[in-house]
Amino acid sequence: MPRTTPPRPADVPALFPELAPLARTAVRLHPRSGTPTAADSSIGGPLLWPADEPWPTCPDHDAPWHHGVAPDDVRLGRRILAEAWARPRAEGADLLTPEERVIVDRASISGRTRIPQDGPVPMIPVVQLYASDVPALPGPAGTDLLQVLWCPFDHDEDYLPAVELYWRASSDVTDPLTAAPQPSVIGSDNYLPEPCVLHPETVTEYPAPHELPEDLAERIEAWEEGQSSNDPDDVDDLGDVTVVDYQYDLSVAPGCKLGGHAPWSFSDPFPMACPECGSDVRPLLTIDGTEWDGGSGSWRPTEDADYTGLHFLGPACATHLNIGRSYNLQLYVCTASPDHPHVQNMQ
Repeated sequence: MPRTTPPRPADVPALFPELAPLARTAVRLHPRSGTPTAADSSIGGPLLWPADEPWPTCPDHDAPWHHGVAPDDVRLGRRILAEAWARPRAEGADLLTPEERVIVDRASISGRTRIPQDGPVPMIPVVQLYASDVPALPGPAGTDLLQVLWCPFDHDEDYLPAVELYWRASSDVTDPLTAAPQPSVIGSDNYLPEPCVLHPETVTEYPAPHELPEDLAERIEAWEEGQSSNDPDDVDDLGDVTVVDYQYDLSVAPGCKLGGHAPWSFSDPFPMACPECGSDVRPLLTIDGTEWDGGSGSWRPTEDADYTGLHFLGPACATHLNIGRSYNLQLYVCTASPDHPHVQNMQ
């Protein structure tokens, strides 16, 4: 089933013509729980990987022991929690049985322990994108496939996983790997994606307020404040005033996406450059654990409008990823050459 972003609640170029030339297209990936194969674009699915090419490992985590949780325990704990929230229970009754609690606790951050790892930690498949599914996919000449893997442990002071990008020509993989190496331990359950199929959709974005000239940002803020709270049309079914917010409703789409504008949030924009040649970089991929939340609900696809269950168990959180404190990870590539090392940032 495709996913369709509702029309934006205001016409951005009509309100602020200066923004028209700053529009960019982005591809919302709309990950949803599924069983992707190596022939599919996916998040958390298997990769089309040559059998004779070594699987990437993390040189900073090279055994024999690591402090973390077992991936199988994480997946089992997630299933137990989903089943527990779905079943009826009496008021005041515990959500989990004592036996279930042991498993769930063992799979959580608080349950981390020293686990043996036979050799360096294998990297985890995070994203696979075929140009046949996402025609806007950039890349070196002759490639049609992007693969993103990361180490399932925090690195340095950034509290982010170390990420590696691989560009391929899918037709060159004639003898694919049938089973990828799996780490016996990961640093956090937040870095283990659940297998998701993708439903790419092209949308239009505008820069975050942080990137706009000060006078324009002030005019937008005044427009937001000037929206009448006395108009009956500005009140929803719960009696709450609804106001269109430029940052959350009109500028940058939430969730996992390709291209578009950078989702600046808790920090002001700062210069970033290619570490190899010093050229400018541009957004390639944003990895976000939540496709929408209370502040960005206007981006919720129409096909998911009927979901009324718990947000963290629903389609908005299908990947089960969590970057930092519910932030996102942005990957940037060099404008001069996509072969150069990428740059990553958290917002």
